[in-house]
Amino acid sequence: MSNRAKPPWVWPRAAYIHIPFCAHHSGYCDFAVAAGKDDLIGLYLQALAEEFATLGEPQPVETIFLGGGTPTQLNCPQLERLLRDVNHWLPAAGCPARTEFTIEANPNSLDDAKVAVLAEHGITRVSLGAQSFQPHLLRVLERQHNPADVPQAVECVRRRIPQVSLDLIFGVPGQTLAEWNEDLKHALALGPDHLSTYGLTYEKGTRLWRQRERGDIRPLGEESELAMYNHAIDTLESAGFEHYEISNFTRPGCQSRHNQVYWANEAYFGFGMGAARYVEGSRELNTRSLEEYIRRALAGESVTVQSETLSPEERAKETMAVQLRRASGIDRVAFRQQTEFDVDAVAGSALAEHVELGLLEDDGRMVRLTRAGKSVADGVIRNLM
Repeated sequence: MSNRAKPPWVWPRAAYIHIPFCAHHSGYCDFAVAAGKDDLIGLYLQALAEEFATLGEPQPVETIFLGGGTPTQLNCPQLERLLRDVNHWLPAAGCPARTEFTIEANPNSLDDAKVAVLAEHGITRVSLGAQSFQPHLLRVLERQHNPADVPQAVECVRRRIPQVSLDLIFGVPGQTLAEWNEDLKHALALGPDHLSTYGLTYEKGTRLWRQRERGDIRPLGEESELAMYNHAIDTLESAGFEHYEISNFTRPGCQSRHNQVYWANEAYFGFGMGAARYVEGSRELNTRSLEEYIRRALAGESVTVQSETLSPEERAKETMAVQLRRASGIDRVAFRQQTEFDVDAVAGSALAEHVELGLLEDDGRMVRLTRAGKSVADGVIRNLM
């Protein structure tokens, strides 16, 4: 069987490429980033090209996501070099016009020249890290842009690229429900195709986590965060957005096709420092050290530092966990086809118990979170597993 004939949960139709460079490492960020190391961009792109070459031959994919870091920290010639390599090794599968090609960007890292380069090389979607429109909350989050940078970036993108997505964060220390409402209004006024609303998390080891441990900042209470989450659902659905995943909202036809691969627990390629991949049932993780990644790749050594092949039952549990994040939930027939397990066999008695509690609904074909279940999704998923 050729790779392209394999089902999407075995052989990738999607690829993630990590570009770690940032002007500044925000205090809440736990991603693999490299702040203040732009002098290594050229070597990194060379190392990335070497990792692409381990494919042996170009692998057609349907979606590509360039994340970071801040991929648009690269200048125009560097972006051109990167995108030429990406398009060579990961060409569009089928009709190129149907391929989703996303790049993340900070609002103050874009200009007309960069957007022109992105458009010329096939970028169809820009995900902007707006996070907030309140100056004092941007300072708490250690973001480098100003609120006015966001509409300017949206306007710049709109001239050349079809889709714009905005990221917002709620639950920031000191944030009020009124300020969160203002952030949602500002975002909607820009006419985005897609919105992601994330509750602030305190990842161990980050500056924000240390500030909380020292008592320098006080997290919002759970009731306040829940009120903000529910307000986002009500506000965005009233504005015509579909709440298609726990943290994500879309206008009709503008869902993130790439992220849907993750939420279906299907296979994907991953390239770059700290990137993960899931191919033929095995998960691998690249080194998070920039210097080590460059050294290994340029020496022809593997950049992988962690590898795991899950058992069939573990894969089934993982599939259940990620698919429950979708508004559509779990299709019993498709789940059985993908995992060779029945949902009831994986979840056991916890499934009926959570239906009884009003956190899940089960119509015999689909199992999905209720509105109440979405606000405690992590707990529901833990219990089912």
